[in-house]
Amino acid sequence: MKINRIIQEKRREMSLTQEQVAAYLGVSATAVHKWEKGATYPDITLLPALARLLNTDLNTLLSFQEDLTDIEIDNFIKQLDRTVQEEGYETAFQAAAEKIQEYPTCDKLLYSAAMYLDATLFLYNVPETDHYRVSLENFYLRLSRSEAPEIRDRALGMLISYSRNWGDFAKAEELIRKLPSSVIDQQEQLAVLYTRQERHKEAKELWEHRILNGVTQVQTALMNLLEIAVKEERKEDAAFYAELYETLSRNFSLTEWIAYSARLQLAVEWQDEEKCLAVLARMLPAMKKKWHPEESPLYRDIARRDPDAFSDRLTNVIRDDLENREELAFIRENAEFRKLMAENSLYPQT
Repeated sequence: MKINRIIQEKRREMSLTQEQVAAYLGVSATAVHKWEKGATYPDITLLPALARLLNTDLNTLLSFQEDLTDIEIDNFIKQLDRTVQEEGYETAFQAAAEKIQEYPTCDKLLYSAAMYLDATLFLYNVPETDHYRVSLENFYLRLSRSEAPEIRDRALGMLISYSRNWGDFAKAEELIRKLPSSVIDQQEQLAVLYTRQERHKEAKELWEHRILNGVTQVQTALMNLLEIAVKEERKEDAAFYAELYETLSRNFSLTEWIAYSARLQLAVEWQDEEKCLAVLARMLPAMKKKWHPEESPLYRDIARRDPDAFSDRLTNVIRDDLENREELAFIRENAEFRKLMAENSLYPQT
């Protein structure tokens, strides 16, 4: 929270008018008005008296405990990740909650911590997640009132997802209608601008992120279309979506095993034991290969954080699915399935 907002909120808490603050400090009401608008700042000699009048301290008035830098937030998230791996999710969650309580108005911290903790529930197979998700939903609710449009809109998106998952479809639709519609794409405008300025590295990073995000969105759309086609028993269409998903993943240089995931999903939906085994025979060895996005011209300039670690966590999630997912019970006792799992170090051979 910035000093202008603190002055305004503390003044209102004290039921003071701008004129009363001005009279106490010996300045004009116009000066106080400009402080609260953020157009100007109080003279440094006035700060102690202003803090006393507003019944606060200089640390609070000057936001010393309210904002963290991007680097500080990034380092804290890295620390959270180490805590999850070494001490468990609960310890990391409590550490994040304490940090958020220490900096209650730092939206970037709250957003970064919430998104990390949310993703980690999936990546680390955290059991009994409902009480964590209730807390995370409350975090997103707070962020949905943020003054930062990007944070606010993404928080709304997460709240929509939560409402869908809880089965509260009326709430999900209400939130969707709150999303802003804009024809202006900030990233695209910046990329075009950077190209014009010959800031080529920055422009390439933006375009490469756009490609990766775009491919991911198309993959998500294809998987949803596949699911609908299966429910409507349109087998040819479902097969078409699975084939297109595989082609897209290969053509856009994604990690190799991802290309097989739609075909596996389709084989599971159809409870087709032979096709499941055929897909897994190619998919499981591919899961042991590391993805090196920098080797493709499509992603060469994107800075990545430990892609191998992320890939390993995702592999663990898939291993858990293969071992425990109810829909795969039909194949789990198959000798060839168990052999494939054992050969690829994903299942104990008996």
